[in-house]
Amino acid sequence: MIKFWWPLPGLLAVGFALAIFPAYGGDGSSADGLLAFWRDVFARPYSSDQKRNEHRAAGALYKRRVDLGRALFHDMRLSGRENRSCASCHLRERGFTDGLSRALGLDGNSLKRNTPSLYNLAWGKSFNWDGSAKSVEQQNLGPILRKNELGGRFPQIVSRLSSDARLSAQFAAAFPEIPIVSKDKILAALSAFEKSLVAPVTRFDRWISGDDMALASGEKAGFKIFVGKGGCVACHAGWRFTDDGFHDTGLPAPSIEVNRDSAGKKGVLAFKTPTLRAVRMSGPYMHDGSIDTLKGVVEHYSEGVLERKGLAALLKRKLKLTKQEKEQLVSFLKTL
Repeated sequence: MIKFWWPLPGLLAVGFALAIFPAYGGDGSSADGLLAFWRDVFARPYSSDQKRNEHRAAGALYKRRVDLGRALFHDMRLSGRENRSCASCHLRERGFTDGLSRALGLDGNSLKRNTPSLYNLAWGKSFNWDGSAKSVEQQNLGPILRKNELGGRFPQIVSRLSSDARLSAQFAAAFPEIPIVSKDKILAALSAFEKSLVAPVTRFDRWISGDDMALASGEKAGFKIFVGKGGCVACHAGWRFTDDGFHDTGLPAPSIEVNRDSAGKKGVLAFKTPTLRAVRMSGPYMHDGSIDTLKGVVEHYSEGVLERKGLAALLKRKLKLTKQEKEQLVSFLKTL
């Protein structure tokens, strides 16, 4: 069976399937030929246990860096006022988001965009809603330095952490070649920890791997809508459920949200396709946090998309899902 690599060959394969087969049909049994195709498209290359085994196999040094990054992720000394950490806005129980439409800045006002999930960053192509960061290390740098987020300054941060004997020993163990606390090592450790965050295996993963009893009939019907009538798979493909692209999805948006598309063209309302992994935990949704529930997201794509120049080419226009179809699609999304 062919394994697809994302984004280009995989997207071409999905586009071909969408053009020829509007849905997989059948009753969800593994004997169904097109369902076998979709099982290959969404096959998960790593389970959480396999990823942990890889970390162990990578050796003690890598594990020490992950452990150090975990400690720094929760350390408020990275902020100027020592009153918030990365974990303040990225909560494990919320799918590493914060449950807010937009996080509150240090000035008490909402930030510009919704807090994204941190799951599966190791496979990401670019980071932030606008793709402005090209590595996890670069992405970490932004929130630490931004005055209205952590508001930190690295000379101060390095001084604080260096004065902690226990933490200094962790840095020395994680980076024995130059055993000191530094900006680059802080970012490297944070990156190592965040890249270790893999979305947990779910019932969907068991079903897509061949356990036909793992999903209920309504959830299977929702999958048929996802890959068929709804066309959701056009952008949310692969095991991470993202094409790593940038699209205008027809949301109302003020002029300050004018961004750039995936080719770098300015003046379009294009934002990165978020992963749908753990999406049941990560609301509110969209780049601006403007939709509170998955039901609301489905309503938007069903009948709320604003027609305008630059709208994502593969986005279904005038979709008009029935009430039952909306419920089935939401049920499916909650299995991811």
